[in-house]
Amino acid sequence: MIFKELILNLVRRLLLIICVLVGVAFLTLLERKVLGYIQIRKGPNKVGLIGIPQPFCDAIKLFTKEQTYPLLSNYISYYFSPIFSLFLSLIIWICIPFIYKLYSFNLGLLFFLACTSLGVYTVIVAGWSSNSNYALLGGLRAVAQTISYEVSLALILLSFVFLIGRYNLLDFYFYQNYLWFIIILIPLRLVWFRRCLAETNRTPFDFAEGESELVSGFNVEYSRGGFALIFLAEYSRILFIRILFVVIFLGANLLNLIFYFKLAFISFLFIWVRGTLPRFRYDKLIYLAWKCFLPLSLNYLLFFIGLKILIISFIWIIFSKINRNLFSILCFQNICLFKLIDYIKLVNKVISSIRN
Repeated sequence: MIFKELILNLVRRLLLIICVLVGVAFLTLLERKVLGYIQIRKGPNKVGLIGIPQPFCDAIKLFTKEQTYPLLSNYISYYFSPIFSLFLSLIIWICIPFIYKLYSFNLGLLFFLACTSLGVYTVIVAGWSSNSNYALLGGLRAVAQTISYEVSLALILLSFVFLIGRYNLLDFYFYQNYLWFIIILIPLRLVWFRRCLAETNRTPFDFAEGESELVSGFNVEYSRGGFALIFLAEYSRILFIRILFVVIFLGANLLNLIFYFKLAFISFLFIWVRGTLPRFRYDKLIYLAWKCFLPLSLNYLLFFIGLKILIISFIWIIFSKINRNLFSILCFQNICLFKLIDYIKLVNKVISSIRN
């Protein structure tokens, strides 16, 4: 019985990995097609029926090319960083809220934060071990960008933790049966969308792979399998971020076909931004992270904490049977709210002084 469970768990893991990799292949095809029509051309349409087998042909060509290594590179770090990057981008998929038979655990948001914060090490190690100035600059840019945007990411996720009361992504499905969070949390939706673009190195925040400035960025010295693994890791992370956007803001029923239409629409928005906007200037990117997104995320977090205190105080008042404690409860509620308002004013004063 135990052996049968082990076999089933192994089959589930392999099935999840295969589905992710196939999804990555067709995501690249969708991106090339949409970018082609944005630029008034057809995109890939020669291989097979309207170019559908094109990603698999590209993969075969990439893995059969000549393998080259930089002569003075740190070989072990250079070799293992793409493998570790792909491992991290695949293991993060187990926190997607599958309702039946696969994985669903109570600390999914914490697991997501841990895996995304580890992903930056693979980029900096790949850039440093290549012994190339362009690769090292791309890695340093990626580190600064990821650290800047993960602060606001953690605050936004903590806001949702205070809103729903748990770390499980499956709870987003139960709390959005009647009203999506995208309707009631419009500022957070916009900040999260831009943060997702920066986290996945998409245009206009693709500084780690700035072709016009850094040749190809941190992966400039990679060829054949190493480049393919970096490419797969990046696009599997992009696909996961888009699914997470749908789960958090648009409901999380993975068994419903409408969920995948939402995912296709969000993917189209990401590609549309890439085909429309030019690259940011790097100092404006950091300014946007620390002086715009961080204050907004922090104020929303404090707002949700105050809202929770207010709701808990009212529930306490309604279900309390001891009337003599009513006055003390009201005093406690008012003290907490006034302290929170003072703290928000202090934070805004500090932020305004930093800007000035």
